[in-house]
Amino acid sequence: MTELTPNSSFSLTIRVQVPNRPGMLATVISAISSAGGSMGQIDLIEQTRQVSVRDITVDCTSTSHAESIVDTVKALPESKIVNVYDRTFNLHRGGKISVHSRIPLRGQEDLAMAYTPGVGRICSAIAENPDEVYNLTVKHNMVAIVTDGSAVLGLGNLGPAAALPVMEGKAMLFKEFGGVDAFPICLDTQDTDEIVETVKRIAPVFGGVNLEDIAAPRCFEIEARLQRELKIPIFHDDQHGTAIVSLAALINALKLVKKPMREVKVVINGAGAAGVAIARLLRKAGTEDIVMCDSKGILARDRADLTLQKQEFAVETGGTLADAMRGADVFLGVSAPRVVTPDMVRSMAKDPIVFAMANPIPEIQPELIAHEVAVMATGRSDYPNQINNVLAFPGIFRGALDCRAQTLTTGMYLEAAQAIAELVKSSELHREHIVPSVFDERVAIAVSAAVQQAARHDGVALG
Repeated sequence: MTELTPNSSFSLTIRVQVPNRPGMLATVISAISSAGGSMGQIDLIEQTRQVSVRDITVDCTSTSHAESIVDTVKALPESKIVNVYDRTFNLHRGGKISVHSRIPLRGQEDLAMAYTPGVGRICSAIAENPDEVYNLTVKHNMVAIVTDGSAVLGLGNLGPAAALPVMEGKAMLFKEFGGVDAFPICLDTQDTDEIVETVKRIAPVFGGVNLEDIAAPRCFEIEARLQRELKIPIFHDDQHGTAIVSLAALINALKLVKKPMREVKVVINGAGAAGVAIARLLRKAGTEDIVMCDSKGILARDRADLTLQKQEFAVETGGTLADAMRGADVFLGVSAPRVVTPDMVRSMAKDPIVFAMANPIPEIQPELIAHEVAVMATGRSDYPNQINNVLAFPGIFRGALDCRAQTLTTGMYLEAAQAIAELVKSSELHREHIVPSVFDERVAIAVSAAVQQAARHDGVALG
């Protein structure tokens, strides 16, 4: 059993030339398959009486695996590799987003209205009535995606330039799934005061701010201060996006095992931004028995190394992760690869629920406990039940922008989670389908509607 499944994030297009005679293509395909590659599209590029040239798409498990597959094809006696394309690098080349005008400029008349002199009238109107900025500019539909590059994916502190591809991708998801215009803002500072001040200074352009890949515990203070000092929604997706989708998935998983939210014991491994946010939201949803662990074990009150956020969830008795999981109903992992064993899962209560969300390698491989759990979820797209933040943040901002929410509330998060969960009908609900597909067009619409209703209930909506 391979630990990783080939996937499109490590995808190659191999352009190979072989003699034009029966069986040559089959030889190449067989060699790729024997090396563990997953075949994709095959395109005929050129064919003569003597040779055939084809592009063969192959999914791999890693960069080294890709190199091994290329070497295998090279070793075939009558094949010639013309070129190798890394499809992921090619997709990013030149960047993934651009700015387009919403209206065409066909002539002098359009130019006079869109720019000088006509635009002066618009500037004056906004100066006289600042709220008109929402009607007459991009602000009504524009979100800043702000990072300092200090916690990029699971890769660590890579800095602002290396964080940019993630922020570009986020902007794509905002537009494709929520119709929200978003722009990456990668700040060349990791000083909390400077980040807060910079975001405040650029805020006139944006109707909301999505904080991304900022390390804990700094991210908590940055979000809290910006929420206090600005009158636009501030959302830290690594916290609240993960928490919302995790809660939605748990609501449906608990339906399957017929256990009430208030009575289950939940173990959360990982006490960073995501873990703390999940714990906070679960508490608001009614979960009373939460044990949180970090790399040193259970957060116990006698530990002197706990941050303020960790102290919120400290319990009387310490111990290891294995100790915490004994008798637990639910395990939620936002931590590190391979920290959970099958024996630890077997020690849980009847019909255990395991969400192993570390990426790309989960806390435990689903294959190892397929028959031990009632419900299994991961953060990966190649397993069922992917806990993916794209189920939340496009709809969150769509709703917040449309109702002119001045802030985001816990009530909005709870309603968003419930809306996501309810998209999986009871007749469709099963152990491998507890959340809707990220490509389900109903998701952003449902989340947006729930967010707007909660914003009005909580008194934070202006529109």
